[in-house]
Amino acid sequence: MMMSRSTLLGLFGSLLAANALPAGAAPGRLVLSDEQWRKRLGPDRYPILRNEGTETPFSSPLDKEERAGTYACAGCDLALFSSATKFHSGTGWPSFYRPLPNAVETKSDRSFMMERNEVHCRRCAGHLGHVFDDGPPPTGLRYCMNGLSLQFHPKSA
Repeated sequence: MMMSRSTLLGLFGSLLAANALPAGAAPGRLVLSDEQWRKRLGPDRYPILRNEGTETPFSSPLDKEERAGTYACAGCDLALFSSATKFHSGTGWPSFYRPLPNAVETKSDRSFMMERNEVHCRRCAGHLGHVFDDGPPPTGLRYCMNGLSLQFHPKSA
């Protein structure tokens, strides 16, 4: 069976349209249903990554992680922070002075009668924590992240 070029292009266009992202989703985003996120993240990570929750301070073993490696999003495994930018802030959450390029996005958060900058994963829009302007040089920033929003990948020897 032979198809004309216009028929083939029409079929290809229909296929692309059928697999289009939901409204408001950017290319390269991981978009799942609420049920899929609940299953993927489990009861501890889901409220933090999908509902902008906060874990109890000093509860994450990642706060004391000292090995070289990369901190990735627990929702989609996008590399977010290098261990070279981690520092001990004393706040009880893993803190970094700089994210990896094109890893995070921020938005204004006016909850709890204060203004903060919320940090989200660029790929899955999972809530990671907040960024403050009281960090060390060279940036002066403190990316205060929920340990449950992250997973650590040690550098292989």
